[in-house]
Amino acid sequence: MDYLRAQATEFLRALRRHRESGPGTGTGTGTGTGTAAGANGTSGAPGRAPQPGDDVDAARALRRAARRISGTLHTFQPLLDAAWAEEMRPELAWLSGTLALEHAYASRLDRLLQALHRLSGSTAFPAPRPTGRTATTATTTATSVPPTAPPTHPASANRGNLTVGAAKAGALLDRQLTLARTRAHSTALQALGSSRFHAVADKVALLASEVPLSSAGRRAASAPVPASAAPGAAPVDLRPLATAARERLTDAVAALPLVTAGSPYNAEALVHGLSPDPAPHPQDTPWHQVRLLLRLHRYALEVLAGTDPRTDGTAGTDGTAGALDDSVDVRLLAAGEALDRHRDASEAAAAAAQAARTPRIAPATAYALGVLHADQRHEVEAARYAFQHSWRKEPIRLP
Repeated sequence: MDYLRAQATEFLRALRRHRESGPGTGTGTGTGTGTAAGANGTSGAPGRAPQPGDDVDAARALRRAARRISGTLHTFQPLLDAAWAEEMRPELAWLSGTLALEHAYASRLDRLLQALHRLSGSTAFPAPRPTGRTATTATTTATSVPPTAPPTHPASANRGNLTVGAAKAGALLDRQLTLARTRAHSTALQALGSSRFHAVADKVALLASEVPLSSAGRRAASAPVPASAAPGAAPVDLRPLATAARERLTDAVAALPLVTAGSPYNAEALVHGLSPDPAPHPQDTPWHQVRLLLRLHRYALEVLAGTDPRTDGTAGTDGTAGALDDSVDVRLLAAGEALDRHRDASEAAAAAAQAARTPRIAPATAYALGVLHADQRHEVEAARYAFQHSWRKEPIRLP
């Protein structure tokens, strides 16, 4: 599969850029990954000095390629060597999840501090930091500093204009999430310097040159391409597996309570707000599952459309439509954005609830955290409403 090879090459290119932009972080030592990357033409420009933001862009590309490889292995597993795919998928999921943690905590803190200022009617809103969860990944911000250096917060997080309860709530959230971010920072550095990571990178390097196929995949790949097929068509028909991914998404969406999501106020969303159980909100799980299935569906469309691996769009590199009707359906993009907001608000609400469980905090602080939790749960409902509104629209295709 050309798509897998392209994503593997992009992974190695991003790894090379990451090593060049962050020397001494532990990512430049390993078991031959650099040799494999160089052999596949992914080395950086000789003599080029690292530019500002190179590490951020490289780590973002690294995580993006890992997600796409893992998603493709999941969707098209019947055509791939089963043992190899089952071994690779959890390793790629581990890598992607580890790289996301630090930045997720930073983004969550930003979101909650912004909400505190908004709910307090403060005239001095903290300026958003450039840490949008979909803009960068956790690792790169951290890899240019020692593991023991805690992340710093700019002066924009000033809480001087907040009420006492809101200010103390912000300070408590800052302490807890900064500690979590620092730990995630160290975990990411250790992961990138570990033998486990380099083993994953070496396997991806092999994937860039040869995709391990199952017996069915080898038979399909060796079959002659019909004369009636379009020029450049792949010998393997990937549409049935991509269609199965779309059907799984459709079934999962059908099981969602879209009628409830269509209501401007869902009182059930606050039922478990005071529960001592720190487990995720029981209403959120199926929505998170739909988000993952939507991502798999989009990746399958990229495979069919031959999307440039360095972009996140759903159209082919030549601007043509993919094999499925909704391969360039911008409705999918709007639905994905809504589900991303749903995840962020859900996790922020959980962080506020966790902070409210801190022993011996002042009543005003607990009250502010409770209001903050309710606000984020309403943000969850707003994201669900936006999803069902965009999902039920007629498909809009790019020209």
